[in-house]
Parts: sequence; structure tokens; C-alpha cells
Amino acid sequence: MTTFKAFTSSDSSLVIKMMEDFYSIDNYPFDNENSRKLLHQFLQDENLGKGWLIYHENEVVGYVILIFIFSFEYQGKIAFLDELYIKKTARGKGIGRRALQFIQEEAPKLSLKVIYLEVEPHNETAQKLYLANDFAIHKRKLLKYTVN
Repeated sequence: MTTFKAFTSSDSSLVIKMMEDFYSIDNYPFDNENSRKLLHQFLQDENLGKGWLIYHENEVVGYVILIFIFSFEYQGKIAFLDELYIKKTARGKGIGRRALQFIQEEAPKLSLKVIYLEVEPHNETAQKLYLANDFAIHKRKLLKYTVN
């Protein structure tokens, strides 16, 4: 059975360790101390978003984070599915699918209008998971500007 528990500050070390594991998959840089500060900031302000630990058979096997954004275009609060991580040993068991279903169930409770996400082009497994769970390829291109 897969269940979800909202993050608390007592979960910080566990979440940071999984973040580090997640970032290493694609060789993203990871700053442990900065990530701790950001997670603390995130947990102190419920307007920033919400995060959950993912449990499978009473063991923590991952986490999921939604980041909130206000959109005039979508007439209210939208979210960015910022991170969804399942430990390697727990993959292929339907946990990712269940995590997406959980997020979709939480969306109306959180007054969300839309949930966006991004996925690496090479991660075909994740793409198939998202598409099979009612996410759609957006017609627009995601661009970024990095503030120095």
C-alpha cells in the first residue's frame, strides 16, 4: 500500500538525502547546505507549495513537491510539479503512478487550476508515466532566464 505524509521540519535530513540521490541521476549540481536552507524556507511558508514523503509498505520510498504560482491566464493558483523522486529499489511497482493520482486528488483541495511539470528528454519512462496519467505535451516551449 502506498501512502503520503506532508513534510515537516523533522523530515528535512531524509528529504535532503533523497534530493541528492535524485539530482545525481542527471548529474545536476547539488549543494547540501543551500538545499537545507531552501527546504527550511519552503516549510515555513505554505504559500510556496507543499511536499509529501511517499511511503510504500510503511517504508519511505520517495518524495513529491508541488510549487505554487498565481496565474491570471489560468484564473488562480497553479502548481509546478517540481520534484517527484522514487528510490531505485522501489521503481516499477506502480508507486509513481499512485503519486500522480495522489497529486491529482489533492489538486482540487489545494484550489489548483493546472499542474505543470518538466521532464528530461531522455527519460522516456517518466514521459510515458505522465502521459498515461492525463498529463499532456504542452504546445508552448519552456524558456528560462537565469538572474545573475
